[in-house]
Amino acid sequence: MIDTLSFSDFRDLLATQLSQPLPGQQAQFQMAPLARRQPEMASVDARSCREAAVLALFYPCSKGRPKLLLTVRPEIMNKHAGQVAFPGGRREHGEELEQTALRETEEEVFIPTSHVDVLGKLTPLYIPPSNFCVYPYVGVIDYRPDMKRTSDEVAAMFGVRAHELILPEKREVVSRELAGAERQIPYFAFEGYEIWGATAMMMSELAAVLNPTLIELPPLV
Repeated sequence: MIDTLSFSDFRDLLATQLSQPLPGQQAQFQMAPLARRQPEMASVDARSCREAAVLALFYPCSKGRPKLLLTVRPEIMNKHAGQVAFPGGRREHGEELEQTALRETEEEVFIPTSHVDVLGKLTPLYIPPSNFCVYPYVGVIDYRPDMKRTSDEVAAMFGVRAHELILPEKREVVSRELAGAERQIPYFAFEGYEIWGATAMMMSELAAVLNPTLIELPPLV
């Protein structure tokens, strides 16, 4: 069980799992609204899109158990206000996507690039409303970050225990109006937040990397 592993053993497990074929869209679609569960729509292949990269970053908590770092966007932002996300942002000209994920993480939550050990990446995801192709990377640091030290782009950050990420009971559904229609939206429930959209889809794949049996779960809606 993940909750009994030391952080070092967890890091080794995660690196091994990321070196295997990824769960991909099948896992992502478990936490996607019905309208988003279209392979062609979610694929970044042959897209003329803006590119961004994010970092799913694990760190050890006080007992040495792994936690996943998540950020909360400020309510005053024009887009994605108040939403939970991985640290990350838009790719700069001439920049490698992995560098983008690391640079944006350092800018948003002040974790130096040199402190992060990148173990692999998840399946990239196209986001139609913003025309972004998002490339998720997975990494670890060997200490607990300062959770109060954030930039203006981050209102707060918190950690989710790795073993909770794979619990089916953390997955719920809410009715929400999107694009003028009432839709059923799957979300992860952590720390009083509803984590939905592209972040939930990437978290779903990450959970399936940690526990491949989760790929057998049907979509919530």
